[in-house]
This record gives sequence, C-alpha cells and structure tokens, in this order.
Amino acid sequence: MISLSSIIGVVSGLGAVLFFYLLQLGNYLFLVRTGAFTQPTIDETTGVVSPVHTDLIEKIFTLGSGVPWYLALIPAIGGLITGLIVYTWAPEAEGHGTDAAIDAFHNKKGKIRPRVPLIKTITSAITIGSGGSAGREGPIAQIGAGFASYLATKLNLSDQERRIMLVAGMGGGIGSIFRAPLGGALFATEVLYSEADFEYEAIIPAIISSIVGYSVFSSIVGWGALFNTPEFIFRNPLELVFYFILAILCSGLGYVYVKVFYGLRDSFFARLPIPKHFRPAIGGLMIGCLALVYPQVLGSGYGWVQLAIYGKMAIGLMLVLAFAKILATSFTISSGGSGGVFAPSLVIGAMLGGAFGGIIHQLVPGIATQPAAYIIVGMAGFFAGVANTPISTLIMVCELSGNYGLLPPLMLVSVCAILFSRGFTIYAKQVPSRTESPAHRGEFLMDVLEGLKVQDAVQIPNSVSIVQEDTPLTDIVKLITFSRSSYFPVVNASGSLSGIFDIHDVRRILTDEFLPHLVIARDIAVEDVISVRPGDDLKTALMKFTIKNLEELPVVDPDNPKKVIGMITRRHLINAYNQELSAKGTV
Repeated sequence: MISLSSIIGVVSGLGAVLFFYLLQLGNYLFLVRTGAFTQPTIDETTGVVSPVHTDLIEKIFTLGSGVPWYLALIPAIGGLITGLIVYTWAPEAEGHGTDAAIDAFHNKKGKIRPRVPLIKTITSAITIGSGGSAGREGPIAQIGAGFASYLATKLNLSDQERRIMLVAGMGGGIGSIFRAPLGGALFATEVLYSEADFEYEAIIPAIISSIVGYSVFSSIVGWGALFNTPEFIFRNPLELVFYFILAILCSGLGYVYVKVFYGLRDSFFARLPIPKHFRPAIGGLMIGCLALVYPQVLGSGYGWVQLAIYGKMAIGLMLVLAFAKILATSFTISSGGSGGVFAPSLVIGAMLGGAFGGIIHQLVPGIATQPAAYIIVGMAGFFAGVANTPISTLIMVCELSGNYGLLPPLMLVSVCAILFSRGFTIYAKQVPSRTESPAHRGEFLMDVLEGLKVQDAVQIPNSVSIVQEDTPLTDIVKLITFSRSSYFPVVNASGSLSGIFDIHDVRRILTDEFLPHLVIARDIAVEDVISVRPGDDLKTALMKFTIKNLEELPVVDPDNPKKVIGMITRRHLINAYNQELSAKGTV
C-alpha cells in the first residue's frame, strides 16, 4: 500500500500540474483574449498580485464601469461547452467532484469510471477558465481518486483496498494543487463524514500520496504558499470574543450558502424545461450578468483575497462580495457546471472575515490590531462549517497562508462553526459517521456481534428435538410434523452427537418410491456437524452459519462437544444484534 500510495501521489501531482496549466490556458483564452478582462491573479510562488495598478482596481470597483457587455456571454459559452461534454460522455462529472468521490467511496465500492477524471479535468478548466465561480479541489480530487480506483481495479484489489486508495488519490490531488500536504491528506479522510470522524485506515496512505504529489507539483510549478501574508500574532485573549462572534456569522452565512446552493439546483435548474446539456449555459449567463456589476465574482477569486489581505478592499465591497459569491457559485455549480466548492467557500469566508475584521478594528483598534487576520480565520471558519471538516480545514488554511500564528483563533472558530452548523453541509453525499457508511456496515455488524455470546442470544439449555440413530423414517416424519425446528441432531446409543439432518434432507428421501421404508435417521444424517458452544461469540456463530448457509446450529456442552444442550437460529442472532443496538441508542 505504501508503494501504491507513492505511485498515486506521482500521478496526482502530474495531474495537478496539467490541470493547473489548463486553468491558466482557459483563463487566457476565454477572459483575457475573448472577454478583454484581466482579473487580479497571484503569483503562487511570490505572492505578488498582478495586475496591482490602482487605476485598474478602482476602475473595476466602480460597479463594473469599463467592463465590456459581452463579458456576460463568456461564462455562458463555457457553460454550454461544459454541459455538452459532461452530459454526453460522463454525467457523473457534473457539479463539484469531491461529492462524486465521496459517493463512490460510500456507495460504489470505490469505483470511478476511467473516463470521468479526463472529462472532469477538461470541463473544469473550461468552467473556471471562462469565469465560472468554482474551485480546483473537486476536479483534482476526482483526478487522483479516479486514477487510484482504476489502478486498484486493474490489480484486482479488494473493495476495502480500493476505497483506501481512492482516499489516497483525493489526498494526493488536493495536497498537490494547494501545496498543503498535511491539510490535503487529512481533508480527504475527514470530508467523507458529516460528524467528527475520520477514515483512519486511509490516513497514512493519504499522507504518503499527498507528500509525493506535493513534491512533484511544487518541483514543476514552484514552491511556496498560495497566499502571501504578514506575520500574524495572537496575543490578546479578549480578541477571542470577536472571533467567537465571527464563528456565529460564518455558521449563519454558511446556512444561507447551502440553502441557496441546493435550492437553486432543486427548485430552479432541475425544473427548467430544457435538456440538462444546456443548463450550465443558463447558469453561466446568470453569473455573467452578475459580473457586469461585480466582476470580482468571476473565477476562483484568489487574487481578490490577496488584495484584501494587503488591505486594498473596502469593507462594504467585501461584505457585498460575500453574498455575491454565494450566488455566483450557485449559478455555476448548481446548474451542472464542473468545479469545486473549496475555493469559492474560502473567498466567501475571507470576504466575511475581512468585513467583520475591518469593522472591529475601527471600533476597538487596541484589541483587533490586525484586521487582515480575520480574513484568514474567516476562510477556515466558513469552510469548516459548511463542509464539516474542522481539523483539516484549519491546518490547510495555515498551509495556504504559510502562517501558524493564528492557531488559537483558527481552532476556536473552526470548532464553533461546525457546532453551530450541525444539520447542513455543502457535501450532500457525506454520511454522519463510519457506522452509517455502507463501506463499514459489515465491520460494525462484526464489532457488535464480537461483543455478544451465544448464551446472550438464546437461553441455554433449551429444548432440542434429538433423534436416535435407529429411528425409522416414518417416526421422523411424525416428529418433524409437530416440531417447530428445521434441524434435528442425531445421537448414538450412548447419547453422543453423531450427525444432523434438516427437513429438506427428509423431503428428498420421501420422493423415492422404495427407500422410505428402509431408511433410518443414521442414513440421512450429515456426520460433519458444525456446532457452537455457549461461550462462543456471535461473530464466530455467524461465520459458521454462512459456511454452508445454515439456519440453525446445535449448541454443545463446552466440556463435551458430543453433547447437545440447545439450538441457536439466525433469528436468535439477529434479535440479539438489534437489542444490543437499541441498548446503545444506535437505533
């Protein structure tokens, strides 16, 4: 698994490189050349934002003055191309790819069709490059997960191993393209569940894949954090009060985000009387019209976050953009466009945090001395709340900013945000915990049964329909007519167990015209008796039931395995399991 994780990391890193340059190409072809629009972008190795000329920034900030009207058509064209490709060749590549990978883990035995990563890469580059409000994490998660699934299938690995490799692929891709090896690996194992749970078997493979992928990607594209930030320092405990308020705001806005996102998908785009192929074009046109007023909503928006960190964004504008970005992201992805929700969520949280930090700085400048710190904390708090990933998000934001000086407020806001955000998530395919995942349902059953004994499931001793070896078939027929049992232990003259038969064995004999008058119990009994003891756990009993698909097993004396003292049925086992779950409050 270590070797396979390394291979997955190499491919994920190379896939991230390809996707990174395809995004740049798409942005250049659609927005720069065709739309005559250049938005701020970050040099991800130096943190320099280009363009940074004040006149251009002010020109864009004046509610779209100078923005060409035909810019509204660019996202629509991108959406049209995306829709035609996705719904023709790989419908599962629509929307945000992380959710598709989560669904594959839980419900599809870790299987992803080989064509999906390729389609997702192309369509996401078109969607984001043409101005769609989407991020990189969804596409790259499917690229890494798709290759991992393909490799596991080719190697004939088990479903469990395929699932672990899928998570490693997600971690490798996300850790690569965000230059966040630890955060990416933990995110892949945490995002599967909406409660505080991890896919812990996959943590080490995901870390290995993420380290390798990060090294490959950074060696080609360049090293450094995504954002360039000053040295933030947390020194005033009183400021935690304001960070707590920020957590509440993040949770509230997160609720709005999720409701708008899925509300538009289910109540608007899904009801449009047009083929699915054209819905992303409608969403693209809607975001294009919004961009005529607020062009900052186009694309991933990282450049605007960097400008906010530099203090070049007005408080009012940041507050408006927090809501405008929610609409833009919903228009893009809810309509069927291809991309992730991580980047837009970071932008929304950053704008909310920046606006709140600016206000608090004006009110109490002696306490909130670094208003830009609220941008970083807002990013983590908002996404942690909507994605239910507090641990991985705060680590990833630290890696994205290259700054660990805000760990206490990051921890506070991330944890509080998820506590306030219980009941909703941006990832609809998440399940609450491992015990409710189809991927672990059998394991949980075994864990419960392992803690129960045969004597817990059925009263021992109990009545048993024991048959002597020399009992004629006619008497056996009379016995089974009035017995509730289906299985009948056979004993010899000394009372020792010598075999067992069931009613189906008797029926087969009865179809013969002559044998019924000659047969005795010893003739129809199976000598290889599968039995259990009162102290055996129910996991062992279940395994013995399934060896030959039996419905009942004889329970024998622990000191004398030839002495039958009772019978246990599958129904006894199931009843004991259900009672144990009820006692634990699971059902």
